[in-house]
Amino acid sequence: MEHRQFDVIIVGGASAGLSAALYTSRQGLSTLVITKDIGGQALLADYIENYPGIMSVGGSALMESMKKQAEKYGTEFLYEELQELHYAEQSCFEIKTNKDSYETCALILAFGKTPRDLGVPGERELKGKGVSYCAVCDGPLFRNKDVAVVGSGIPALDAGNLLVNIARKIYMIQRTETPIGDSETVNNLIKTGKVEFVNSTKVVGIKGEGKVGALDTVRIGSNEHREINVEGVFVEMGYVTKTEFLRGMVEMNGLGEIIVSKDCSTSMPGIFAAGDVTDIPYKQAVISAGMGATAALSAYNYVQRIKGRPVVKNDWKKISTGKEDKEVSLFLH
Repeated sequence: MEHRQFDVIIVGGASAGLSAALYTSRQGLSTLVITKDIGGQALLADYIENYPGIMSVGGSALMESMKKQAEKYGTEFLYEELQELHYAEQSCFEIKTNKDSYETCALILAFGKTPRDLGVPGERELKGKGVSYCAVCDGPLFRNKDVAVVGSGIPALDAGNLLVNIARKIYMIQRTETPIGDSETVNNLIKTGKVEFVNSTKVVGIKGEGKVGALDTVRIGSNEHREINVEGVFVEMGYVTKTEFLRGMVEMNGLGEIIVSKDCSTSMPGIFAAGDVTDIPYKQAVISAGMGATAALSAYNYVQRIKGRPVVKNDWKKISTGKEDKEVSLFLH
């Protein structure tokens, strides 16, 4: 079994992890990214139109570009899955995958959260082709189209509220007999005349050739089927956090999210976290990327401290140009 040591190991290959890798590798830290794939949830988006500075880009293309940036500065990528994490000697950590073992003294957890699937025929084939798990991200792609929101509670109502000003019609499909959530919000959605609550119903299939065309639904407690023609399906079934292996290592909240400070440090010195796996309230690619950069700079300072080197407390410094003071970033070199 291979046993290599890196200054920083990053777990996760989407916005947070790739951004972190870019920053740590640019600071000259040996960096390894361990991930099952590149892109995460961004791969579900045919088009991303809310990333600052980019009018429109495919999710896969954006993630691949971020990966190439990190590789340019020396980041190594390992396409495996983290299986064990142990505290090693001298304030470092041992990480085991299904094949190898690695050591680092600075670990960045950026593997995000995974939305629950419906688990019905057609879902996997039509992901990113009408099946979405993020109304905020993909809602604008369905302007003046008929869509469905599958789920219940606050996440589903939030999606409905966002889509009501975009879509032509919205079917709110849920298993419960009555909508779960704020009654005023439900009534306001109904008053728009654009929203139909389809209660006591479950989706049993998603149909379409190359893109979503319809949902096959069945009324719970009967065999009454109904086909609903839609071009978009927003799945709001909650998220799965695969953080059980971290219990006892870092502090987490009741949802299994890693609790972080403003510098993205966790309760365990040397472990940092960024993106959707943390307890931040907003789960967006640009926010994850920013957190990844923050975690990277915090990890850089941590490595500097344990190596007895100077620590940069502030990445902005005023210098004299001879004419006026100008702010420049020490990290953007």
